[in-house]
Amino acid sequence: MKFLPDEIEHYAAKYSAPEREVLAKLNRETHLKIMLPQMLSGHIQGNFLQMMSYMIRPLHVLEIGTYTGYSAICLAQGLKENGKLFTIDINAELEDMCRAYFKEAQLNDKIDYRIGHALDIIPTIREKFDLVFIDADKINYSKYYDLVFDQVNAGGFIIADNVLWSGKVCQDKKDKDTAALHAYNEKIQADKRVENYLVPIRDGLMVARKL
Repeated sequence: MKFLPDEIEHYAAKYSAPEREVLAKLNRETHLKIMLPQMLSGHIQGNFLQMMSYMIRPLHVLEIGTYTGYSAICLAQGLKENGKLFTIDINAELEDMCRAYFKEAQLNDKIDYRIGHALDIIPTIREKFDLVFIDADKINYSKYYDLVFDQVNAGGFIIADNVLWSGKVCQDKKDKDTAALHAYNEKIQADKRVENYLVPIRDGLMVARKL
């Protein structure tokens, strides 16, 4: 859902760093060929994730939910020289597209792309993370958070996408996904191990910093 008027979004895009050529190409192809292209992070949110990565300078990043690879490319920009981004997605049909764009972005050596169930794959990754980005099935957000928390370094960040869910989290009647996202927001707000800020960018980003 768009919360801002189109003219404000256009103004924000105009006065933000331009979308990189490889990302613009990926954006276009996703909208032309892939179902539910609104799942793409896109220019403004992608820039925000990239900026976060540059500020944190992570050694290891975990992304749960790759889709067509846009956010992975953005998050990988700020990696340390020997850093690695691990990204997990259940949809094998998008693998060739993702790998092609990772190669075009010259990030093959920095992105470890895995296909399968994240709840099964995450325990096999024996690394500590400076940044985690959750953007997968909404029902399991809280499970992903609990699973990765001990692998996040003190001072590290866990960012979850879609936490406003087109504004439906504010409604009294909530479907399963909406209820799960609301429960996630409540969980983070109550977790004394983190400090958090819900950023109303695009469909909402819950940013939590581990204390």
